[in-house]
Amino acid sequence: MRTHKDLDLWKDSINMVVEIYRITKGFPKEESYGLTSQIRRAIISIPANISEGSAKNYPAEFIRYLRIARGSLSEFETLLYIAFQLNYLDEICFKTIQGKIFKLNAQLSGLIKSIASKPPTQNPTL
Repeated sequence: MRTHKDLDLWKDSINMVVEIYRITKGFPKEESYGLTSQIRRAIISIPANISEGSAKNYPAEFIRYLRIARGSLSEFETLLYIAFQLNYLDEICFKTIQGKIFKLNAQLSGLIKSIASKPPTQNPTL
């Protein structure tokens, strides 16, 4: 039986979480309870919502959680931009992460479309 752990989207989002935790370790200590914490919460929310939604066993619920994950990705992108503007990230790092954000967004959109396009009888989530 397939689970959320079989999704490239989930795997890629987990890898992004690990990467962001490593990057934010270098942020100023005064940001520990501010921007660093917010960035980490937003990025962790993505794979968490993917896994929670897939466990619901109802396509409409899974889609709802995928949309929440997409919202968290958008929030993360905004927070990342703020970190860049504050010079906590160099341009190469910022652009690299932006590329990964673009890929995750495309994966989320593709999975939503795929689930939504299946007839209800063929659509236990995974």
